[in-house]
Amino acid sequence: RHPSAGPVRSDHVTALDELLTLATDAARRAGDLLREGLDRPRTAVSTKSSPTDMVSEMDRAAEALLVDALLGARPDDGMVGEEGTDRDGSTGVRWIVDPLDGTTNYLFRLPGFAVSIAAEVDGELAVGVVYDVVHDELFAAVRGGGATLNGRPIRASSAAELPGALVATGFGYDAARRRAQAQVLVQVLPQVRDVRRFGAASVDLCLVACGRV
Repeated sequence: RHPSAGPVRSDHVTALDELLTLATDAARRAGDLLREGLDRPRTAVSTKSSPTDMVSEMDRAAEALLVDALLGARPDDGMVGEEGTDRDGSTGVRWIVDPLDGTTNYLFRLPGFAVSIAAEVDGELAVGVVYDVVHDELFAAVRGGGATLNGRPIRASSAAELPGALVATGFGYDAARRRAQAQVLVQVLPQVRDVRRFGAASVDLCLVACGRV
């Protein structure tokens, strides 16, 4: 929480905690669905923005589960989803969901995929949950309440020198963008301890938040 921010009303915090509980439960349920689907035959796999930007039937199934879980509990909220859900609400709360971040990892049965859920309240991000399914690690944050990993407070690394830094990164889907990013990486790699590429941006950001990279 930023020191200059005003006081957080207790009723507001309670409301955000309720949204967090709902998001947490929904993320774990979607994670269970994805975990169960790991051994299914791979069918109905298609691409979106480029040949490397894949979407599967499990992306869509997980999003449908999140729609049912979140809007089933709060039917007047809005929602936007990675796989096409887009509806307005009347409560001032809008859910933003990516049911399967790291689809390529999932399709190749590699770790590094997650369910991501956020809640906006009156246009401001207020609650966030990222569930790393394979490692059963649930990252959560509430505006004004800090961030946690499986319920325990986390903080970013205090490392201040590049030679000791372990860096996580990712690459875009477009071939030209990948080429440009690789050129940047050539400059970065000699200056840091090493570079890791996990394959899901949400997981990368959570690993920064808890000080692992």
